[in-house]
Amino acid sequence: MDGIEKITARIQQDAQAEIKRLVEETDQKVNAVMDEAQAQAEKEKAEILSRGKKAAQERLERLESAASMEKRKLQLAAKQEVLGEAFELALKKLCELPEKEYVELMTRLVLEASTTGREQLIFSVKDRNRVGKQVVVAANEAMVKQVAPELPNSLGESKVGAFLGKVVNNAAAQFTGTGLLTLSEQTRPIQGGFIMVDGDIEINCAFETLVRMQREKMEKEVAQVLFG
Repeated sequence: MDGIEKITARIQQDAQAEIKRLVEETDQKVNAVMDEAQAQAEKEKAEILSRGKKAAQERLERLESAASMEKRKLQLAAKQEVLGEAFELALKKLCELPEKEYVELMTRLVLEASTTGREQLIFSVKDRNRVGKQVVVAANEAMVKQVAPELPNSLGESKVGAFLGKVVNNAAAQFTGTGLLTLSEQTRPIQGGFIMVDGDIEINCAFETLVRMQREKMEKEVAQVLFG
């Protein structure tokens, strides 16, 4: 019996040793797997954080770019508004010139725009009643003076001389076909200036049109003065 017990004890001892070895190997493998898994997790975590940081930075840059673009748009809109106000003020000043200066300006514009001296002038209701006739008469006289002989000063200063001057001017106008501008019965909804009509041809000399055309030419120059 002692031999069997010794054998049994030896088997148990060997089994326990094998179990211990297997347990140790298993623990080592488990630890290795856990270490590898931990390392992979740390690596993936770093990659995720890196991607997240990069995505956040890209989004920040997009937001900054959009904000900068919006700022430029607002600045441009503000500058355009100020420019518009500047040219609107110029238009207002033109329309509010004293009557004498207004007539002189309109007369110069008529002389520059006329090609035949026989056109019709259309004004706004206000300007037709206020200065229409003065402008037509002044422009006609200026045209006729270019072709009609002038009376001597001594004669022209008298009432008779003034009458003779008108007779000579009218005769010269009829003879040369110039200085025959007329005041149209029509009116137009314009702020100032006039519309010159010759048959089917119209020349727009309304102040708002002239200011708009000047704005197209001078906007950069005016902006430089206003904004530097």
